[in-house]
Amino acid sequence: MAADANAGSLDWARAWMCVTFTRGLAPGEVFARYGADPEQARLLGWDAASDLTSGESGDGTVSLLRAGRIGEWAFCVEEDGGIGFGELAELSRGTETYSVATTEGIDVFQHWRDGGCIEYFEPGLEHTRSEPLGPWWDRVEEALAAHEGEGEGEGAGMAPVVALVLDHLGITLSDATLAGPWPSLTLAEDEAPAAPLGNTYAGEGPLPPAVVLDFGPSGGPS
Repeated sequence: MAADANAGSLDWARAWMCVTFTRGLAPGEVFARYGADPEQARLLGWDAASDLTSGESGDGTVSLLRAGRIGEWAFCVEEDGGIGFGELAELSRGTETYSVATTEGIDVFQHWRDGGCIEYFEPGLEHTRSEPLGPWWDRVEEALAAHEGEGEGEGAGMAPVVALVLDHLGITLSDATLAGPWPSLTLAEDEAPAAPLGNTYAGEGPLPPAVVLDFGPSGGPS
């Protein structure tokens, strides 16, 4: 079992954030698939990286991206933004990606493979489950219920879910690990890739299997 199974070491996952884990990519490739210029990345610790953006600009929302690779998995933590389906389609092209996000009161778990959505849901809202039903719903609900039983409640955010994914992948991304220097840059909302046209889905409720979803660049579900 991974050392990061304890959500208490994941305070970074309690706030508004989105984290992705993609198999086999280098950090530079992760940035490129998000729509950012890898050449703009700087090796910065958490505090210094946080100074790169105020969260808003004349062109709209600006998010902070910090990426790295641990074992065979590349991670990318996005602050002050929400990953769009276009980025997830790109990230998972030729590989697979797990995504955990909490933005504007919406919590989302997603698993993508080679440009298609394998599993999608908002924890606690069973009607949002994609079909065919995947295995992660039960795992996530059990993890959140166990954490509530320990008295954490909603204050834990999606940290228990991130801990669950980390345990599944066998890697560690604790507060101490993330505080260290990692490639970091900012990305304006209008720079992120839009979901490809065709076979798109733009509604509420369960998602069709292996479809590319389109809620606009970096918009997430609405």
